Amino acid sequence: MPVRPDTVAPEQTTRVRLTVEGMSCAACAARVERRLNKLDGVTAAVNYATATATVDADPTITADRLCVEVTAAGYAAEPAAADRPALAGTGAEDAEVGDLRRRLFVALLAFFPLADLSVMFAFIPSARFDGWQVLLTALALPVVLWAAAPFHRRALVNARHRAASMDTLVSVGVLAATLWSLHTMYLAPARTETPAGVWAAIWSSDSIYLEVAAGITTFVLAGRYFEARAKRAAGSALRALAALAAHEVTVLTRDGREITVPTGELAAGQRFVVRPGETLAADGTVVGGATSLDVSAMTGESVPVEVTSGAAVVGGTVSLTGRIIVEATAVGPDSALSGMIRLVDEAQQGKARIQRIADRVSAVFVPVVFLTAATTFAGWLLAGGAADRAGAAAIAVLVVACPCALGLAIPTALMVASGRGARAGIFIKGHQALEATRDVDVVVFDKTGTLTHGLMRVVAVTGHGIDDGEALRLAGALEAASEHAVAEAIAQAARRAGPLPEAETFEALAGLGARGRVLGREVLVGRPRLMTDQGRLAPPELAAELDRHVHAGHTAVYVAVDESVVAVIAVADTVKDSAPAALARLHRLGLRTVMLTGDNAIAARSVAAEIGVSEVHADLLPRDKVARIAELRAAGHRVAMVGDGINDGAALATADLGLAIGSGTDVAIAAADMVLVRADLDTVPDAIELAHATLRTIRLNLVWAFGYNVVAIPVAAMGWLNPLIAGAAMAFSSFFVVTNSLRLRRLRLSSPA
Repeated sequence: MPVRPDTVAPEQTTRVRLTVEGMSCAACAARVERRLNKLDGVTAAVNYATATATVDADPTITADRLCVEVTAAGYAAEPAAADRPALAGTGAEDAEVGDLRRRLFVALLAFFPLADLSVMFAFIPSARFDGWQVLLTALALPVVLWAAAPFHRRALVNARHRAASMDTLVSVGVLAATLWSLHTMYLAPARTETPAGVWAAIWSSDSIYLEVAAGITTFVLAGRYFEARAKRAAGSALRALAALAAHEVTVLTRDGREITVPTGELAAGQRFVVRPGETLAADGTVVGGATSLDVSAMTGESVPVEVTSGAAVVGGTVSLTGRIIVEATAVGPDSALSGMIRLVDEAQQGKARIQRIADRVSAVFVPVVFLTAATTFAGWLLAGGAADRAGAAAIAVLVVACPCALGLAIPTALMVASGRGARAGIFIKGHQALEATRDVDVVVFDKTGTLTHGLMRVVAVTGHGIDDGEALRLAGALEAASEHAVAEAIAQAARRAGPLPEAETFEALAGLGARGRVLGREVLVGRPRLMTDQGRLAPPELAAELDRHVHAGHTAVYVAVDESVVAVIAVADTVKDSAPAALARLHRLGLRTVMLTGDNAIAARSVAAEIGVSEVHADLLPRDKVARIAELRAAGHRVAMVGDGINDGAALATADLGLAIGSGTDVAIAAADMVLVRADLDTVPDAIELAHATLRTIRLNLVWAFGYNVVAIPVAAMGWLNPLIAGAAMAFSSFFVVTNSLRLRRLRLSSPA
């Protein structure tokens, strides 16, 4: 496998990424990770969410050797693409979710009638009719064999590798309850009389526990289904970033011909053509033409950048107004866009190391349960107990230990919290977000589109010898023919004041402004340099006004009518109304706030002063934002990042807690742990409060689930729990977890529901 130069560490290790198949829980990821790390010269991190393993290894260790080790651990692996590390397996993830949905549907369909009939026939022998065993079997087998098949397959793989997981416990519990029930129905002597009294009926009931087997399958499948949906979303940040790349590029040959080829065939040093509306296929230098570039993918800023010959440009940005010729300097995995993909992927690798409590203890819990069940069965036989009594006690141990409540502890709390959050404009994507909020003490904000609206708006019009409204009307009529962001802001402001006349002529002056005729008058709108080039001299009053706006971080242009400069129009990205109050709430919670932006320092300090942020870092590229967040974390801080742009994706993934504005880009939304659907920034402190409450609920759920098993297993081993009662106790434990989670629906938040 070829190794990229930037993957070589100072110790001369190479970085290899593998796509791992067959992992069903975070414990599986930990098992693969341990297996790889046993190799000399290997440091591996396995991301269960994206099904990838990132391995730093001695150059003599090949990717094929690593794949062999993963296979030996009971899973399948293959090398991942170097520049698209987490994009493989998307179809497999969708198929997994669909498969679990179908199995859950079948389990639910059969569970309810099976539960009613199984309990009735076990308690009341007189209710039985000819063929009742066949009816129960027909209802049970699709659930315990087909719907529960993923647990059985994983249990077999674990057994071959002398390992155990929660899947092993589920599989054995389901099969034991089923086989014992089939033995009772078809081979054991049939009872015909129903004992008097409820307790007598329960204790003397036949050992028919098919509803227990179906219930275990249904509960655990439900938890796995919701977990799989969250897992599928984990890789969407990288897929959204990859979607930004151009798929084809128009290459300019030495004889001047234009040939369209796939982007992968573009080489450094070749020249390619970019027309208005097209995406740059690679990083490079402009060698011909001029245009306005939408660079929001890399900087997050809404103001286009004017580029001409000699300017450096990056792939993933979009040409807006002109045709340019670019000489490629960095292509494929060496481009800035591919670098952003790697940043997001590496950040997600680190975050995925948080392991679920249930998976961490399974290596100890499952063997202990099996040992207890075996000891219970043998102990009852040695004590002279009947085989059916010994089997009932052993099955009761397996049933009561099944992790239904454990599997529901996190998914149910997340579902209820998601519903409550949705009413307040907050979407929680997974348990990582909840764990991350525990000790957050720094909240980092992007500026454009997060603290501000992300759109240019006219903030001031100052006329000299002309009415302000008339100056805006003439400028707006001219700029209505332009696609430039500043021009659109001026035109929209003018339209709000009334209908606009149509420009009789229009000429765009690349990088400077525009000119044309409106109502028979020559109108010129643009930068000071344009006025100087056209021989117009601005009055001192307007020159001072323009300087004032520039120092305030605004974009200001002159308006000239006929021979005179008559007005200054200033446009800026305005602060959201909710920003000052939201920042004040965060400060009252004792949180430190920081602004990171790709905008210039003047504009950044102006916004910070308006909303109350004391720490500002400006002129940052995406990798700079990641570096700042990494510095804060290295200093011992727990960092929450709030952003909305493509350029924020890596920073959102790097932070302990990522919060994306819902009106932002797909990349930001995919990379974040929480999505703030409403643009109101009050949702930021609300999200933190909701996450804290949800985390408390999950902790109580887990304490109950583990405590229930610790108490119930010995009771079942002593024979004091009939498997039917054990199944009821298991159901009650699940009921407690669900009702405790439902309390989150009544959580009070400041944001209106």
